[in-house]
Order: sequence, then structure tokens, then C-alpha cells
Amino acid sequence: MKTMKVALAGSGKRAYQTNIPELLIEQAEQALAAELPPLERIVFDAAPDGILVVDTQGRILAVNPAMARLCGREPSALMGQPLDVLMPMTARSRHHAHLQRFFADPHPRPMGAVASLELRRADGVQVPVDIALGVGEYHGQPCAVAFVRDVTETRRLTERLQHLAAHDPLTGLANRAQLRARLHDALAAAQRSGHTMALLLVDLDDFKRINDVHGHPVGDAVLQGVAERLRGSVRTDDVVARLGGDEFAVLLPRVDGPADALRVADKVLLALQCAPVTVGDLRLEVGGSVGVACGPQDGADIEALLRAVDLALYASKAQAAGQPVRYAPAQAHALDERARIHDRLRHALRHGGLSLHYQPQVDVRTGAVSGLEALLRWTDAELGSVPPARFIPVAESTGLMLALGDWVLQEACRQWRVWADHGWRVPIAVNVSAVQLRQEGLAAQVRDVLQRHRMDPACLELELTESVAMADAAHARRVMTELAALGVRLALDDFGTGHSSLAVLRQLPVHRLKIDRSFLQRIPQDSTDVVLVRGVLALARTLGLQVVAEGVETEGQWAFLRRHRCAAYQGWWFAPALAADEVPPLLAKAGVQAA
Repeated sequence: MKTMKVALAGSGKRAYQTNIPELLIEQAEQALAAELPPLERIVFDAAPDGILVVDTQGRILAVNPAMARLCGREPSALMGQPLDVLMPMTARSRHHAHLQRFFADPHPRPMGAVASLELRRADGVQVPVDIALGVGEYHGQPCAVAFVRDVTETRRLTERLQHLAAHDPLTGLANRAQLRARLHDALAAAQRSGHTMALLLVDLDDFKRINDVHGHPVGDAVLQGVAERLRGSVRTDDVVARLGGDEFAVLLPRVDGPADALRVADKVLLALQCAPVTVGDLRLEVGGSVGVACGPQDGADIEALLRAVDLALYASKAQAAGQPVRYAPAQAHALDERARIHDRLRHALRHGGLSLHYQPQVDVRTGAVSGLEALLRWTDAELGSVPPARFIPVAESTGLMLALGDWVLQEACRQWRVWADHGWRVPIAVNVSAVQLRQEGLAAQVRDVLQRHRMDPACLELELTESVAMADAAHARRVMTELAALGVRLALDDFGTGHSSLAVLRQLPVHRLKIDRSFLQRIPQDSTDVVLVRGVLALARTLGLQVVAEGVETEGQWAFLRRHRCAAYQGWWFAPALAADEVPPLLAKAGVQAA
């Protein structure tokens, strides 16, 4: 066996404990009396790692200063002591067996060969260490030389990196990778035992607006607040994860069944909606949609279960605002339909298929056409005629709404220019979506379009639904004020279906209110709707606003509006929405003179 000679250095003779054999005492005294060569002594004393020399019985023969500091003991207190004094109580018996096996087959061992080693300091604190072993000979007897390194900081950093690898840095929740690992275990356990597990997918409502209006630091604070609410609404054994953006997941490893999972989903929604999230002086309302999938019923593997819960979330967004939805096989067809509409709508934006029709707005008293509302129509080579109610929600949820809204604005203003060049200068109303209202620079975009088509700003009316304007009244007021400064007119569409505050309504630079068609359908027969419409008309007169009634289809409805001094109406009783080339003949028939 190849060995190395080990010499021990000390400052002089000392009295050893009586349990040390006389031969060892004599050898140790001789070694201590000797001096190491200068270079070897410098290396021994200056080594940053602890150096420990032990014999085959596990007795300490020598330590260097670094080892003494690591142990929290003087070198003299360690000489001749059994190595057990440096071991945690639970490791002593195991270590003795390891030592015997090492000397039975001695060979060098590098750092990192054994994990989770700990050294017990004099004060009882256990310090994580790593050890390399060398083989030596002391006075003809084999010995081991241990190089001991304090890895407290290394272990702390490793644990930190491991935590970051499995957790979201913003919220501290599990991340996507950790969720998948736990989901795999939960699904396997459910399949083995026959019980049910569940996965909830949570998406916040309109979170982009918070980021756009208040900035990302506020958005981050809201996400942290949401994370705390989600953690507080489930059991300690459940897993809450942030998957990215404003999407969260809750893994329930064991539930009594789908109904139990839906009850938890209700608790999650209630936790989100129970009170506004406070960030500084801001109080921000937070809501969400929740999809629920149960395993193994809704998916026998991870990918199937994730797809199922994705479908359930889409259904929750589309069908049941504020209510969780469990996966159903029919949702797969709905998602395929949604994807197909999205692809074909993108094709239409690039290659054509979109058009605008225009519904006249008529003066109730005189019967003159006072304006036109531009309404989007889409005819696709594969899907046929697709109604707005079918494709607008897809556009809003897939990021196509900005491009679609820009197309409508450009086309309406271009068409106005064509008519104006032929002497028809009729105002056109264009709908503005919530997505457009939230985007930065809407007023600048409208100004550029007006200039490009040389359109009179007073001939453009922008319609925003009441619910969109009231969702963030301060932001809406700022953007609407910028738009009004351009000279365009502003209208609140679908008035009466939202939750307007009279104080807020007075502050908005609105020129007209549009009564939603649902209030006109039963007039004049329904006394409740009669009272509601009369109330809106009275409110508008008080605020100095004009009113346009939508969906007028009978002479009785028209007569009611005339009797109660409504300014204008639109609907099939006068004319449906018309293609662009049908508008000039209608204008001429209605007595509108071309300039």
C-alpha cells in the first residue's frame, strides 16, 4: 500500500489523559517535540480547511488551527480524544462502522463523495461539512488524514437555488415545473388507491388593465396579494402554484369527488372577490375565472389533465362569469371552434373578408337621417357568415381586438372620405372596445386616422359601452377627455345595462347616451320598461345629453319615443344595416342633400 508519512507539530510537551495508551503518549510527546520543516508547518497552519489526523481506533492525533476554529475547541482539547466528540449523537455508531471499513480498504476519497455530513461544535451547534480523506502512516501505524470543509454557505446557496428552481420568485408559490412534479405524484396516487384528485386553474379578470393603468410594480403587488389569498383558501397539503402572468393553479391531492373540488373552487373565487386588494392608496377589485378537472376521471395522464383544466377555464370565462366550471368533453369541440375562428379571423385581417355595414340613426321628430353606425361584418370562405357575437369574444381574448378595432376605424374613416368627396358628409359612429380603451396612445391613433383621411372630427362619434367606461372611470375619463379635445363626439353605448354612478357620469365628456335594445323590446306594453326608459330620458335632459334608442322595430316603440322627446333612434323599423353602396340611395330617399 502506498502511504504518506505524517508528522505532528506542537508547541511543547503536555500531560495527556490517562485513558491514552502509554505508547501513544510517548509517540505523541516525541512528535510534539519535533518541528515540522518550515514550508510544511506553514501549509499545515495556514490551510483554510480543517485538517484532522486519526488512528485506526478513531483517536485524534493532530489538528490544525482551522480545524480547531471549526470545532470551537482549543487544539489541546482535541488531542487524543475519540473522533466521536465531533460527531452528532445520532451519527456516532454509524461512523464507527464506516471508519472500520475505511481502514479495512484504505483509499483516498475526494470532497463531495458523501452528502449530508455534519460536525458537532463544542456549543452543540451542528455544522454542515464536506470531507476528503487521505491515507497516511504514523510511526509505522496506518492513519487517516481528513480535510474538513465548512459548507454552510454552499449548502445555503444550494438550497436557495433549489428553491428558486421550484418556486416563483415573485410570489414564492410553486412554479410550473414543481406543479408538474406534484401533479404526477398526485395522479399516480389517485390511480393506485382509487380516490379522486383535482386541479384548479385560476385566471384573473382584466389584470392587464391594472398593469397598463397603474404600472407593473402595482400589478406585482396585486399578484402577491392574490397568492396570499389563494394560500389561505386551501389546506396545507394542497399545492398553490403560479404558472406565469396572472394564471395560477391549485392542486388538490385528494378530494371526496368533483362536487368537493367545485366547493373548493367556490372558496378560491370568494377569497379573490371578498375585498379589494390594497396597494398603497389604491384599492383594486380582483376577480377571476376558475376551471376544474378531476383525475383520473378527466385525464389519465398529466397532459390530458392539463388540457382538460384549460378547456374548463375557457368555458368559465365564456359561459359563467364568477362561477367555476368543471371540464366536460363537449368543451373540446368549443376550443377547436375557437381556434378555428381565431385562425380564420387572422386570415381575414391579412387577406380580406371583413366589411362594414351602416345602420342609419334617425331624428325621431323629423325623420331625417342624422348619422350612421358602422357595424362589422365577416364572411369567410370556410365558415360562411360569422356573426359578431361569435367572433368578437375570440378577438378580445386572443389579442386580435386591437388589430380588428384599428381596421374598423380606418375603414369607417376611409368610407366617410369617399362619401364626402361625393357630397355626403354624414356623421359615422364607431365602437371602441375595452382593449382599445386600455391601450396607450388611443387619442394619437385617432388623430392620425382623421388626418390621413381628411375627416372632419365632428363627423366621427366613438361609442364605448357603459360597463367599459365604468370599469376604471378615472382612466376612461382621461382617455375620453383626450379624444374629446380632438373634436370627436363620444357616446355611452348599451346604457342601462351597466352600473353607472351619476357622479362619475357627470365627469365624463359624453355627448350622447344610447339606450340598449333590451329596454325597447317590450315597450309600450311593459310598464317597468316604460318607467326605465322615461327615467333615462329625464336623466339625459338633466345632464344636457342627447339620447339614441337602439333596436326600434315597431311603430308603437317609435311613437313612445316621440311622445317622450327622445332625440334619435335606429333599428329595423327604419332600415337594417346597409352595405356601403346602399347608403347613398337611402340618404337621397330620406331627403339628405349632397353638398
